[in-house]
Amino acid sequence: MAVGTTGRPKGVVINHSALIVQSLAKVAIVGYCEEDVYLHTTPLCHIGGLSSAMATLMVGACHVLIPKFEATLAAESIELHRVTSLITVPTILGDLISLSRAKETSKGSQTVEKILNGGGSLSVALTNDVRKFFPRAKLLSAYGMTESCSSLTFMTLYNPTTETPSQLLFQTSSKVKSASVNQPQGVCVGKPAPHIELKVCTDGSFQIGRILTRGPHVMLRYWDQNPSTTLNHTNEVWLDTGDIGYIDDSGNLWLIGRTNNRIKSGGENVHPEEVESILLQHPGVVAVIVLGIPDARLTEMVVACVKIKEGWQWSDNDCEPPAENQLFLCSEILHDYCREKNLSGFKIPKRFVLWTKPFPLTTTGKIRRDQIRREVDSLFRFLPCSL
Repeated sequence: MAVGTTGRPKGVVINHSALIVQSLAKVAIVGYCEEDVYLHTTPLCHIGGLSSAMATLMVGACHVLIPKFEATLAAESIELHRVTSLITVPTILGDLISLSRAKETSKGSQTVEKILNGGGSLSVALTNDVRKFFPRAKLLSAYGMTESCSSLTFMTLYNPTTETPSQLLFQTSSKVKSASVNQPQGVCVGKPAPHIELKVCTDGSFQIGRILTRGPHVMLRYWDQNPSTTLNHTNEVWLDTGDIGYIDDSGNLWLIGRTNNRIKSGGENVHPEEVESILLQHPGVVAVIVLGIPDARLTEMVVACVKIKEGWQWSDNDCEPPAENQLFLCSEILHDYCREKNLSGFKIPKRFVLWTKPFPLTTTGKIRRDQIRREVDSLFRFLPCSL
């Protein structure tokens, strides 16, 4: 089932060979083996949980099942069963690390050797926390979707055997040739698995465009569609992922954003994921969601909902820190930070909202942007416009 953040879920028809080839790729890239103890942190109705479960079944690993993910239960299971591998999304990792920080010690974290993250990029702060609280774990990220039977690309963010974190996490590629002075900045999601073909369908001379894929991993069709629409009976039809990005000279795929998340502000296109990747580099920001809110002058106004790190203070009015050397944030500071990172002016959020509760999620851990947008829009209706 392809569960999006907006609209109704769509069933995806996937054949057995797609599941097998994708699972074998995970075995080879992540390094699952017979000695692994795999904790099911994501539901088996989700493609990430299903394909990783198959991969670990193929190598004869031990499986630990819990009714649903809950940080305390997962941490107890890791310690009790000496779990060595698990898959996550950023919210799962954040919850586990928050619990470990509160407990101050966590014996179970010493046994974890493989963490595969999907469902969104990790902030620099969260990546560093993973290195601290799971010191023996190799941390990888994967980019994919249900329609492609899980992961398309993989990237090692940290390997304790080399003790060298990836330098590509939030870098901007300088090798993309574009006539635009407002070159988008992206997030690197690594290289495709060996059996996967990727290409970028560009417009004119630009190297940035829609990301397409083909191969034995591609779905047959959506459920209830006419069987004649089957995509990969010959492995020659390209699947449009709905994502925008580019491939650099080293073969790494960079994501700019989703086509259906794009914000139209003042006649310019803004990809929220690009703005989020910049704000996540600030040491005081632990999570951020960027949205387009209806605006009479701009059509849509770029707004950032920000969660700040524990120990930091926020002010909506006064941007003077109350005490010297105090960890302090406000809208003006974050606005200036975006400028320092060379984010184009029309992409910089016009407003910053302090978000103090958990972001609403789908059952698979994806952010419900539609719900956040409704809440922020409702809030702004009662506030005077500052434009």
